[in-house]
Amino acid sequence: MKRFLTLAMVFTLSLSALAQQKGSVALNAYGGYNFRDRVNFDGFYGYIDEAFQYGGGLEYYLHSTKSLELKYLRMDTRMPLYGPAGSKLNDDAEDGSISYILVGGNNYFGKSSTAKAMAFAGGDLGVGIVNMDKGGSATKFAWDAKVGVRINTSSAISLKFHAYVQSIIAAVGSDFYYTWTGVVIGVPDYASIFQFGLGGAICFNFKSKK
Repeated sequence: MKRFLTLAMVFTLSLSALAQQKGSVALNAYGGYNFRDRVNFDGFYGYIDEAFQYGGGLEYYLHSTKSLELKYLRMDTRMPLYGPAGSKLNDDAEDGSISYILVGGNNYFGKSSTAKAMAFAGGDLGVGIVNMDKGGSATKFAWDAKVGVRINTSSAISLKFHAYVQSIIAAVGSDFYYTWTGVVIGVPDYASIFQFGLGGAICFNFKSKK
């Protein structure tokens, strides 16, 4: 985690340095709504309840239609856990949060960056941090993908509207299988958070210094 945060800081400083030479930088304030997801374990299952998500990002435009972005997102939610018989196991300890630190890129479709509306698609890689208010936390590999539209205005502010999917993947044990030769093979068992969401961003655009 510390190494990733160090890399994120270096990435941010690099964007600032590049912005002095070419391109532009946008500061994005994000808000969105994530839908409920079921997470399956061996014999157990749980839910990541629907919740509002918020955060911010720093986006550097390599070109009028291509950009790199570093962003942080967080949502406070409930994560109930159920046993094999369907009984709830964490009545008094289901509150928690999920945060994302992601780095990725966006591609905008259109011939001119001054167009009123530009469709875009992008993807990011990084880490997801699952934290329980009454318990520990875990940091795992995460990714997201999104599609949407950017609305440009005559001012330095633009708007984004997008649909997205976010995922955290973690190994939670192993399943064992017996082959016909009697050899036992262990296969990692994975649990994944896989949430869809709808959201948007207010983007404050800063021109570079030539």
